[in-house]
Amino acid sequence: MQKNKQIMIINPNSSQAVTDGIDDAVNDMRSYSAAPLTCHRLLAGPEFIETQAHVNGVVSPLLAYAAEHEAKASAFIVACFSDPGLYALREQSALPVLGIAESAVLTAMRLGQRFGIISISGSSVARHYRYFGAMGILDRLAGDLPLNLGVGELSNADQTFSKMLSVGKQLRDKNAANCLILGCASMAQYPKLLEAELGIPIIEPCRAATAMAIGAIAL
Repeated sequence: MQKNKQIMIINPNSSQAVTDGIDDAVNDMRSYSAAPLTCHRLLAGPEFIETQAHVNGVVSPLLAYAAEHEAKASAFIVACFSDPGLYALREQSALPVLGIAESAVLTAMRLGQRFGIISISGSSVARHYRYFGAMGILDRLAGDLPLNLGVGELSNADQTFSKMLSVGKQLRDKNAANCLILGCASMAQYPKLLEAELGIPIIEPCRAATAMAIGAIAL
């Protein structure tokens, strides 16, 4: 592998704050990777991805961005929990392509029989059910519950953590979830705090995808 090849983590929205949060989330994984981990934002994308129209709208610019950087990359990670353009990018690229939602679900199914999702909104839940139905794993899903916050509101750490803890307890105690997935890349700062409170594994999807990308290029 050439030393200048990167695992490119592409945030399909244009938010620098979200991109910085992803970068922080994977920072301690850099020492394990044979290739540098680099985080990028899609300037052509919306500030936040909150609707199906947003998801659909970022696919073309995401593919164009990846094509432009193919020669510099060893793998691509699509860092949005709706995995926009995942299959199209796999079709386009000769490199490993990971989606954070798919990676998180595969990780969850290794850790427990039933997993729960903490989502940002009701519309997110509907998208996730469509996706998980297509993946054929709904029988392993304990539940997908929303915080009913916008992505921009997740920066209010106290409010967000309080809601996440409440939803997490419901998924654990009432839905019998063995582990939980954080259903948005903007939640990257919370897994350790939640795990300490809830006592079950908490999966941060950007880290799950990064671990799989590191493994893919090692193999």
